[in-house]
Amino acid sequence: MTTDSVSPREEPAALGRGLLLLMATATGLSVAGNYFAQPLLDLIGRDLHVGSTLAALVVTAAQTGYALGLILLVPLGDVTDRRRLSVGLFVATAAFLALTAAAPNGPVLLAGTVLTALASVGAQVVVPYAAGLAAPEERGRVVGVVMSGILLGGLLARTASGALSELGGWRTIYWVNALLMAGMAVLLHRHLPRLPAAGAGMSYPALLRSTVALLREEPVLRRRSALGALSLASYSVQLTALTFLLARPPYGWSESAIGLFGLVGALGVVTMTFAGRLNDRGHVQAVTGAGVLLLTGSWVLLGVAGESLPWLVVGIVGLNVAQQAVLNSNQAVVYAIRPDARNRINSAFMTSFFAGGAVGSALTSVVWARGGWQAVSALGAVLAAGTVVLWVAERVGAARGAARTGGARGVRARARPVQDDPEPRCAPVR
Repeated sequence: MTTDSVSPREEPAALGRGLLLLMATATGLSVAGNYFAQPLLDLIGRDLHVGSTLAALVVTAAQTGYALGLILLVPLGDVTDRRRLSVGLFVATAAFLALTAAAPNGPVLLAGTVLTALASVGAQVVVPYAAGLAAPEERGRVVGVVMSGILLGGLLARTASGALSELGGWRTIYWVNALLMAGMAVLLHRHLPRLPAAGAGMSYPALLRSTVALLREEPVLRRRSALGALSLASYSVQLTALTFLLARPPYGWSESAIGLFGLVGALGVVTMTFAGRLNDRGHVQAVTGAGVLLLTGSWVLLGVAGESLPWLVVGIVGLNVAQQAVLNSNQAVVYAIRPDARNRINSAFMTSFFAGGAVGSALTSVVWARGGWQAVSALGAVLAAGTVVLWVAERVGAARGAARTGGARGVRARARPVQDDPEPRCAPVR
């Protein structure tokens, strides 16, 4: 298997707690800018004298920009100096955040939002960067720590933007984050070790073609991308429907209260780290299986328990824990496929992942209007059940492949427990 060009002397710096914390913080700040506008749309609309439709397009602009960045920019990590690419994207994000903060009208705001989101995929360059710097036996933990930063960035962004808007208006959070991103760019430039690109010399068109080709050539990537897309689609049902549920009677909560309730998702941070350690010990299939079963079971609980607040909390916590476990195990598998193409693999996987989330949110809006909470619970459960089917199909396929090898090797493969599948430590079994 091809490995990243990292000298032994660079590994201690890469695995140090200080650098990992820096990378996790940097990724969190990078993605946070895509969520600031969500609780501020009304305030932004009044200040810039734009209608609610144009203000709402800010959210769509952020999603569009991020999707374009995943497709067009993240693969560059396989052919360019990764430190230079990461730092450059962080500098660009800071500049575009400042553009958004200074926007005099709606069109400039939308342009700043798209460009900020486009550059914010620097976070998705840092994640495989961390995976490349980590030793195979601790890759799951390292990825879990960095991904925890992304999770917290998305969760805390709405709360921070709402709080700072009361102090200095909606522009304040953008100015603050622009300064923080500029500082992060300086720190990353000083502390990130060099990690040469294995695919240097490949043309940009060939790079994009090879990203698409990886989905065709790597069945494990296809399966795990589909599993990730379905899991986020199921999870996104909760994110969308929960706002509808808590805003109406008998709750009637304010936007700020709903945002604070969403912080229960912070428990997923603990899951990321714990799941990463289990994946490093060879239990990636057990983590995936537990995650998809918990995802499905949580939706069943939410559907049966109805709208009871205590059970709602239990179900939401279950969904968050399950989603983060599935995501971390998926990353443990796909990052082990081809280390020389890790950024392209991340681009393909994350594009599929977020596309699934967008589909889940869109379906939720339609289903909620027709059947309310019970209907969206059924939708979430069906999507989650799809992840169970994909995981079972993967295990059945792996068992059949092992059986076909015959001899003592086949006997050992059939006898080996699923949780001991060493998939994240080597090229996954196809």
